[in-house]
Amino acid sequence: MPPGAGHHRAERDPLDGARHRRTLRELPPHPGAHGRLRAVGAGSVDASAGAVREFVVEADGGSRGNPGPAGYGAVVLDAASGESLVEAAEYLGVVTNNVAEYRGLLAGLRAARELDPDARVHVRMDSKLVVEQMSGRWKIKHPDMKPLAAEAARVFPPGRVTYEWIPRAENKHADRLANEAMDAGARGERWSSADSTAELDAGGAAGRRARGARTGDERETGAAADERAAQAVRAGAGAGGTPSPSSRAGTEGAPRAGAGERVGPTAPADDEDAPSTSARADAERARTGAVADAARAGGGAEGSRTGAVAESSRAGAGEADVRAARTVASPGWGPPDMGAPATFVLLRHGETPLTPQKRFSGSGGSDPSLSSVGREQAERVAASLARRGTIQAVVASPLARTRETAGIVAARLGLEVTVEEGLRETDFGAWEGLTFGEVRERYPADLDAWLASPDARPTGGGESFAATGARVAATRDKLVSAYAGRTVLLVSHVTPIKTFLRLALGAPPESLFRMELSAASLSVVAHYADGGASVRLFNETSHLR
Repeated sequence: MPPGAGHHRAERDPLDGARHRRTLRELPPHPGAHGRLRAVGAGSVDASAGAVREFVVEADGGSRGNPGPAGYGAVVLDAASGESLVEAAEYLGVVTNNVAEYRGLLAGLRAARELDPDARVHVRMDSKLVVEQMSGRWKIKHPDMKPLAAEAARVFPPGRVTYEWIPRAENKHADRLANEAMDAGARGERWSSADSTAELDAGGAAGRRARGARTGDERETGAAADERAAQAVRAGAGAGGTPSPSSRAGTEGAPRAGAGERVGPTAPADDEDAPSTSARADAERARTGAVADAARAGGGAEGSRTGAVAESSRAGAGEADVRAARTVASPGWGPPDMGAPATFVLLRHGETPLTPQKRFSGSGGSDPSLSSVGREQAERVAASLARRGTIQAVVASPLARTRETAGIVAARLGLEVTVEEGLRETDFGAWEGLTFGEVRERYPADLDAWLASPDARPTGGGESFAATGARVAATRDKLVSAYAGRTVLLVSHVTPIKTFLRLALGAPPESLFRMELSAASLSVVAHYADGGASVRLFNETSHLR
């Protein structure tokens, strides 16, 4: 079922720091800390002889909810001694976790530049997303991330900054700073360096070395760090090294957590970009919960060619239902987390008078409304989704049966319905209202061509599956951008929902003939920041029993 609830995306420009200006805390340098420094990959040199100084920046960011109240922390360390030179922390208001991570990176780089604009910097973060994107190994697609990454890249000249991923346990100082900033924001205050205990809580330089932080001669060169990060990515891949988007969140589907919840002995040490602060405990418990397993075939559907498929068998309502709602799939074996996905809960509309007769009913026919059975199905779906409490928005096809289904569910959830033209059913042309057998009898050649090629159109100028696929793909991209990090109910039809699933799986067009989709069934697909997708549920109908 759909993952845990989050919060609406912040409206404030993520680059706008006017309301909460960055606060820097300067710490006295360690005696002799700058006498001899080791440049990246070049050995130690005498600073008095004009040597290039070397800093380590540790940064972190988090949001309590995703988006939610957020903050960052960053510390600049002397590379030779591991001593803290500058701390930075700021409460950001309501933004996403990944924005907070990037803001922490920016603060750390700027603090290092203020110390020495000619220095070399080695950045250590527990965000795989930021490290891999800034290292150039992952593409930056999200519109909120691109300007932040570009700004971070401009702080120092190219080649002067290297990046390394570290486990959370090695990023305690920055983590504590971020938590302090969020705590201060919750009190309506600004973070105060005078009140900060982050370095003490993190164990200071001695504790950092004890945790294996590579500073001075212990730290890897930039090239070695990059290789280590690349190995970490490869190690996270499944068989054959193929990335699996299904594991890109520490616990599936819940909003990504940030620094705000990493404190405490039970916090995972290396769960990159995990669920939201407010949801971590629930998400951790949900890891052990059962999710629906495909068990048996579903029922009929107009506009669909029947075939053998699995319908999910679930544990029922109550506690198991809520647990399943918090996690859609157990963590897989894929690469690092890409932040909270856009999660689409795909609901096929309830029955119409044409549904039990298995007649073609697309967007070019009579546009039937729900039958009494269909309205009851919609009510049952609404009750099930309300019990789980995970849907944040409702989007529907413009056709009457989907708008009616969506309206019943949205009223129960207290949400509005947004109509999206791209979710409409395929236009079946002259086949509208006919059964498969009637089409076979009247238009045998056209039907054979349609079954053989996704480019073939139904008789009378209907829409081909290739055209439907292009339309649904464009709609998917639009919705992923609009609802990043949120869980959205999409109320649609057989062909568009099958197409969402086909595209997510990378399956060929003929796979549409091999899926059965019941009326008022639920399927779930999550879409990640790198363009990957994970099918989490298919043709779930337990709520109708």
